[in-house]
Amino acid sequence: MTSSPTQIIDQTLPTPDSLAASLGRLLEQATQSGATSAAATMSISVGLTVTVRGGDVEAVEFHRDRDLSLTAYWGQRTGSASSADWSEESLAEVVDRALAISQHTGEDPYAGLPDPARQATDFPDLDLHHPWALSVADAIEMALACEAAGLRADPRIHQSEGATVSTHAGLTLLANTQGFVGHQLGTSHSLSCSVLARDGDDMQRDYWYSSSRRHEDLEAAESVGQRAGERAAARLGARSIKTQTMPVLYVPELARGLIGHFLGAISGGNLYRRASFLLDAEGQPIFAPGVRITQQPFLSRAAGSRSFDAEGVAMNDRTLVDADGVLQGYLLGSYSARRLGRETTGNAGGPANVVVEPGELDFDGLLAEMGDGLLVTELMGQGLNMVTGDYSRGASGFMVRDGAICEPVDEITIAANLADVFKQIRAVGRDVDIRGNCRCGSLLIDGMTVAGQG
Repeated sequence: MTSSPTQIIDQTLPTPDSLAASLGRLLEQATQSGATSAAATMSISVGLTVTVRGGDVEAVEFHRDRDLSLTAYWGQRTGSASSADWSEESLAEVVDRALAISQHTGEDPYAGLPDPARQATDFPDLDLHHPWALSVADAIEMALACEAAGLRADPRIHQSEGATVSTHAGLTLLANTQGFVGHQLGTSHSLSCSVLARDGDDMQRDYWYSSSRRHEDLEAAESVGQRAGERAAARLGARSIKTQTMPVLYVPELARGLIGHFLGAISGGNLYRRASFLLDAEGQPIFAPGVRITQQPFLSRAAGSRSFDAEGVAMNDRTLVDADGVLQGYLLGSYSARRLGRETTGNAGGPANVVVEPGELDFDGLLAEMGDGLLVTELMGQGLNMVTGDYSRGASGFMVRDGAICEPVDEITIAANLADVFKQIRAVGRDVDIRGNCRCGSLLIDGMTVAGQG
């Protein structure tokens, strides 16, 4: 698309009422054509992404995407179809395709819409929509400033892998034949930078990013670039270490990955397939005492905030793990709940704003508490067996001695069983990363196997 540097991305979206009318017609056509029930979604997003590299503009991308999907039930048979075309002719085709598919699938006694009594009726304003009147020229200037800061952060920074500025606004509407209609309107903005450091033959890459619902809450472009450059330079000279068992400290952006594995293990799909190492763990202590984990879907401006799940079931504040480390419940949508003989927890599509309650120690305090061990700053690979809990990931980071960060290390693997890891969490930091759907501080784990050379 040809663009002017002064062009400002238009983040104007249709009104929810206009989409609701189209969804209503779609659902009416589905029932008139023989569907016993149906659910439909419409979503539209607009945005701008600008990437620079080496002081030049690498890409300017305008986004305007939309999608419509219908799930139709023919008794206990299910069919789904989707389209990016919202014309009346296309709506009719979507209905025909979904119903045709439903008549050729097997019956599933667990399929169907959620319990209508559980559908959301309260839709609080969660302050998620903050459009950014950003011109292409301003986005380029910001990205260039970010990259320049990364390149000058250290004399050993030798090359940029690019800096990116992105802004998006989106609207999603969900409706079903039980009378539910709900929408979510929100924005997301981000700024990132990645650079390479070099010292002789040693080259290291690292990055940093900032993201937020409001562009005013983003870190300054120069700060993001500076952080990326400092991180890359700090990794120069990294070496492997001898295999040993030691305490491990996960930085917040990696700690939330550990919590993500826990969330996967208590999710309905893995549970009814009996593919989780936390089967039948409800009511049992699975974390160390003092580790408390909650779901808080109504946080203002948070990345995961929403008032209803992917089926229209009302979200709610929940304690997933209490202060004694005891698992209080699972994450279930209607389908997985029926498979397990339970009721939905309003988690079709996953949890919303999982919060690991922070402890009293800041990052420096956690280093001092650990004394000697490994600080992990990057993980590679997907080494988790969800059935057994066995965990093994490639890693890099820094050795810590007497509470001080020392030499960088890489080409190592950290391994343990997550059932043990969760119970060996010694402390949760108050350095909480709020950029994603899981809010967590650094996690200090008493002992993991760190495999290196020999």
